[in-house]
Amino acid sequence: MKRISVLLAEDHQIVREGFRSLLKHEPDIEVIAEAADGRQAVQLTRKLRPEVVVMDIAMPRLNGLEASRQIRKEFPDTRVLFLSAHSDDAYVEQVAVLGATGFLLKQTSSENLATAIREVKKGNRFFSHSISKRIQDRSRNSAARGESSKSSNKKHNQLSSREMEVLQLIAEGKPNKQVAAELGVSFKTVDKHRQHLMSKLDIHDVSGLTRYAIAEGIIESTVRVRIT
Repeated sequence: MKRISVLLAEDHQIVREGFRSLLKHEPDIEVIAEAADGRQAVQLTRKLRPEVVVMDIAMPRLNGLEASRQIRKEFPDTRVLFLSAHSDDAYVEQVAVLGATGFLLKQTSSENLATAIREVKKGNRFFSHSISKRIQDRSRNSAARGESSKSSNKKHNQLSSREMEVLQLIAEGKPNKQVAAELGVSFKTVDKHRQHLMSKLDIHDVSGLTRYAIAEGIIESTVRVRIT
């Protein structure tokens, strides 16, 4: 029997180990690699081509939402199953806009995790009950207002993938020099992305970018950031 290849992307090692331990008892599922942040998840997906990526949303360097966008663009057949400890409106909205096939709260049982992996591999949708209800409520409210469920957060949708990466790193308190080193680009390029970010979002200081990133679920409010 061919097993479903799974990549675990979660920044807390103890949580990754817990998920791996749960899944090792499933005869049809194989965890082939682990990633500690979104950028590593994208890199490992390119290298190993897992069938399902179990992706935490709030991760350093590159959050799970942006990592998922990049993976879906390059590898449309790879399924992404989101995991989060939170069901904040910002996360639910972003997941809905992405058209995600799965979203589980981390408190889920091992049986639900394994079932969710099997379902998203088939191309089906699988959500925690509370998440499913909130997405449905959001869709109904949007329809009642005559809005498309994917039309919200227009400023957010104007940002390129690289601008989203720069936004997260800036919001995490990293100076331009460090952002440039992490992304493998010049200081001048980072400064240009930063200017474009501020122009598109109509936000003109780092503290404003940080507040925006928190409000939109790009970073967690519990992340330690340095505001300059």
